[in-house]
Amino acid sequence: MGIEMRLHLIDEESLNFLLNLHWNEMYVQLEKGLLREKRPPKDTKLSRSFDIDAESDILDLMDQAVGEGRVIDVLKMQKNHSLLLLLMEWASFGHWESWEGRCFIYLEQAIGNPIEHVDDMYDELCWEKVNENLRIIGEDQFAKDVCENWMKRREALGETLDEREDPHIMPTFEAHDKAARKLHHAVNRQNCVQILGREHLDAKDWGHGNWNLKILLEASD
Repeated sequence: MGIEMRLHLIDEESLNFLLNLHWNEMYVQLEKGLLREKRPPKDTKLSRSFDIDAESDILDLMDQAVGEGRVIDVLKMQKNHSLLLLLMEWASFGHWESWEGRCFIYLEQAIGNPIEHVDDMYDELCWEKVNENLRIIGEDQFAKDVCENWMKRREALGETLDEREDPHIMPTFEAHDKAARKLHHAVNRQNCVQILGREHLDAKDWGHGNWNLKILLEASD
């Protein structure tokens, strides 16, 4: 149905733990599953890769990139943004995701303004506004507003809202309600770093400001 937007919620302490391990030490411990207790607990309302899958993805990239020394130093030397993104996923509490086409509804409702282009949904200023506004409005109200927004858009297009005529009405309504609630939950979660991106986006372009992956690997110690 389209490309997905994804918002990872990173536990900075867990990420720093990985980045300061010796390259070979991290490889061996991941291979033996010894780092699982260091992974932050999964947020039950969000999605996250299984431990074994996250470990496998990281090990696959490490096999393609021989290194010595601390993980962060190897990543900087190689400018290995893809591996850094996988380490962030490992060090996350979970992620929120939704199809880009639907994200227009959620983000426009959150910021109170229309979004002209899909790329604008990933703009740092847009997400500053999303965070600001969703910390004021309650989850129930936001989900209700999103669903009403969706229904008004359907009516404007001359589409029916009668589930007897379109059996997809209720499942779609419920999907919007669920996605809106999860977005509200993710944005309001404390003590984590938000890393935003989308499918097929170059890893170096994930994240905003000092947490942009390109900046992280180019920053001096």
